[in-house]
Amino acid sequence: MKPQRSLEIGTGLFVSLGFAALFYLTMQLPGSGLTVGNDGGYRVTARFNNIGDLKRGSPVSMAGVPIGRVESVTFDSNNYRAVVTLRIDLQFNRIPDDSDASIQTQGLLGGKYVGIGPGGSETFLKEGSQIEFTQDAIVLESLVSKFFANMVSRGSEGDAAASEGDSKESGQ
Repeated sequence: MKPQRSLEIGTGLFVSLGFAALFYLTMQLPGSGLTVGNDGGYRVTARFNNIGDLKRGSPVSMAGVPIGRVESVTFDSNNYRAVVTLRIDLQFNRIPDDSDASIQTQGLLGGKYVGIGPGGSETFLKEGSQIEFTQDAIVLESLVSKFFANMVSRGSEGDAAASEGDSKESGQ
């Protein structure tokens, strides 16, 4: 009877450890961490045609350094674009107002984040500014489908050239 009891305790500990690991990994996802207020920082917006899977809480970085978070993602039904509101930490208050924002991917198949490239203006982004220059997310599925469509069209061109060459040879 004693070996059965230790097996049950071991299984329970294993399952508990699994839940703890799952909780830890969930808290590491962008936007899932607990934040203490949104007092620090200033808000700027950027408009995109395609944001991919960018989510609230995703990082905002400049030169690879995290400088803020995505505060919200909404849809503007007047011009059919996504409006992304970014909260930039106050210590980064000298970002030129002609900077550009692009949606980038962390690693090969990682989550999306907003990367800001510096402009050259003497005036800086402030509360309520809008980033005018944006670059949409690159959607992997559309790239793959374009690649295969290109390969198919090249293949059919090659088939047409081969059959044209065959008909010339048979005519001689």
